[in-house]
Amino acid sequence: MEKFGKSQPVTRVEDVRFVTGAGGYVDDVAPKDALFAYVFRSPVAHGVITELDLADAREAPGVHMVISSADLHEGGLTGGLSAALAPGRDGSKNAEVRHPILAEDKLRFVGEAVALIVADSLAEAKDAAEMIMLDYDELPVQTFLAPQVADLHDNVPGNRGVDYALGDAEAVDAALKASAHVVRAEVSDNRVMVVSMEPRGCYAEWAGDKLHLCFGGQGVWGAKKELCELFDLAPENVRVTHPDVGGGFGMKAKTYPEYVACAFASRALGRPVRWTADRTESMLTDNGARDLTHEVALGFDADHRITAYHVKTKYNLGAYNSNFGQLIQSHLFARVLTGVYDIQTALLEAEGFYTNTAQTDAYRGAGRPEANYLLERMMDYAARDMGVDGWELRRKNFIGRDQFPYETVSGENYDVGDFPRLLDAVAQAADRAGFEGRRMESESRGKLRGLGLCYYIESILGDPSETAKVEFNADGTVNIYVGTQSNGQGHETVYAKFLSDQTGIPMDLIRVVQGDSDRIATGGGTGGSRSVTTQSNATLAVTSTMIEKFTTFLAEKMEVAVEDVSFDDESFRIKGSNAAPTMIDVAEMAREASRPELLVHEEKAALPGRSYPNGAHVAEVEVDPETGRVTLEAYTVVDDFGNLINPMLAEGQVHGGVVQGIGQALMENVTYDEDGQLLTATFMDYAMPRAADVPMIAFSTEPVPSTRNPMGMKGCGEAGTVGSMASASNAVMDALASRGVTRADMPFTPERVWVALREAAEGSEAAA
Repeated sequence: MEKFGKSQPVTRVEDVRFVTGAGGYVDDVAPKDALFAYVFRSPVAHGVITELDLADAREAPGVHMVISSADLHEGGLTGGLSAALAPGRDGSKNAEVRHPILAEDKLRFVGEAVALIVADSLAEAKDAAEMIMLDYDELPVQTFLAPQVADLHDNVPGNRGVDYALGDAEAVDAALKASAHVVRAEVSDNRVMVVSMEPRGCYAEWAGDKLHLCFGGQGVWGAKKELCELFDLAPENVRVTHPDVGGGFGMKAKTYPEYVACAFASRALGRPVRWTADRTESMLTDNGARDLTHEVALGFDADHRITAYHVKTKYNLGAYNSNFGQLIQSHLFARVLTGVYDIQTALLEAEGFYTNTAQTDAYRGAGRPEANYLLERMMDYAARDMGVDGWELRRKNFIGRDQFPYETVSGENYDVGDFPRLLDAVAQAADRAGFEGRRMESESRGKLRGLGLCYYIESILGDPSETAKVEFNADGTVNIYVGTQSNGQGHETVYAKFLSDQTGIPMDLIRVVQGDSDRIATGGGTGGSRSVTTQSNATLAVTSTMIEKFTTFLAEKMEVAVEDVSFDDESFRIKGSNAAPTMIDVAEMAREASRPELLVHEEKAALPGRSYPNGAHVAEVEVDPETGRVTLEAYTVVDDFGNLINPMLAEGQVHGGVVQGIGQALMENVTYDEDGQLLTATFMDYAMPRAADVPMIAFSTEPVPSTRNPMGMKGCGEAGTVGSMASASNAVMDALASRGVTRADMPFTPERVWVALREAAEGSEAAA
């Protein structure tokens, strides 16, 4: 990293304002004179609206406006939220349904926005909501994937929104029939919530015909495009901004109905309008994650090498398509066929169904965790069923060092990798050799102990291009404008340090500007572990441009040949002169010479291909068979992230991701009752991992630099989650297997573990 980064563990500069209460989140930066919005929501999961009477609410104290879908239409806002559609099995696009800003004829999930109340205070808006009269005829409710109970949308019979396939069905069937061993299982991924630290929120304001929408998001350009279309505005008349954002996870990338309704109300009232969700609102309406059931077959030859892989997946779309929901779920589920194993024949069949729930397409459940979880659970089941060592089964099936570049059956093209090296490293770091002694010690106390392995691989997703702009200010500071958006990852530190390393500009003089569609014209936003790699690539491009232009300028000014001027990452050198002006110095010279074109530089750059972070996670658990309680005793990670810009922040990202995956594996679970009412709508009912639930996480890297970007980097933002779900689950299964449990799914809560142990014991007694 000498050329492209110093790889130093620089502490986060943004943390000072965050921990001292100086952060600027939506609620902090909303205009002081903004009116408060509150959303009246559907109390039922499915019904036909027969009456919506807003008259009393409109007369309530402090109320300025109450709007329904009819008011939106009357005001010219007739469109619905956009949706991305994936190709179907037959090549046609899958189901497209209308997603209204406010419910129109039907109610399709508990919490769906029905009306927006705008008042002087939030309390007055809430009081007015109590005066709304909503009558409806209830319809049958469906919160599960199949079979169909009642159609949610008239144009989607059976509620099947996606029907997708990838692979060669005949070849897979033939390979499975010819296999010496076939392992079959049904594997479920429980639905989880994002529950970001900062709930969703926004404010909208107008200056004449120009709309400004500020919300906590993951990229401003998608929302800008959607607002232009909905309000029939030219791009120059829409500005979208993000302030500090407290967690994203893909959930905050979407344009939600509340943002559009607030913009409509603000235009009508000529006042800024603000809205912030409370925690229960978020749990009801935020895009959720996962909620899938897989039927899987994994074939092996007599030497235990994989011959075929067949996955049939059913997953929950929720009530509507999202901006990218179907696209994510189907295309990224294709990566269930992409692994670190040398699989030659595979088939994925995926069906997505509409249900009376909120959407399920957040990155926290968008394909990569499921893909690795499913394959690694199946490898663990296969090892037990065939009586072989699970670690050696994986090693035998790895893509070999001499097989790169390697094209998978789903079209991914891995450039580099050294999977056996990382497996050896994690075995040593986790003290696998000493595990049997620890297991025996646990058993002496009446406990069960298990060790679980997951070897994962993922890919950087989204737009491979990104934009960077550098601006030299009169006060000696420098702005770098970026097209990604920090949601807590530490981008301000990483980007400032990277630019400093390439240019010699002191880091404390660099200001990172993000999340403003007026200040930087294009960007891909944040998601899919793309940010640092794509943004740093753009920074290298703009740095190269600056060096080239400053070199030419200096040559002219010093009256020397261009080739006599060089740059050494800190200052310019002029042959035959002791002068060593820095970037800041040259910018000031350009300002004095009235050369403003040299004070702003912008470049857009695209990566030539994806990079593929990978690694091995090992979880060690202890289970109390009397209570079913699972305790995570140790956790070890060895990752290949290629070259690192900031190892400290990379480790922090892994820690957070690991805890997130452990949460799903051991405790988190979204639950609805038979009427579609969410039973886990508060932290009293929805379990989240706390510090006491997690041991110290051992982290190290074995880098194999990527060839797909000049920095040799691989994304790391989601790696912790991708590896931890399967490793924790496999560890629990390893413990339970000693008592005859053969199949079980997340979450491994005390009740579920206790029941699994009792059922296995009863089965053994019956067999005897």
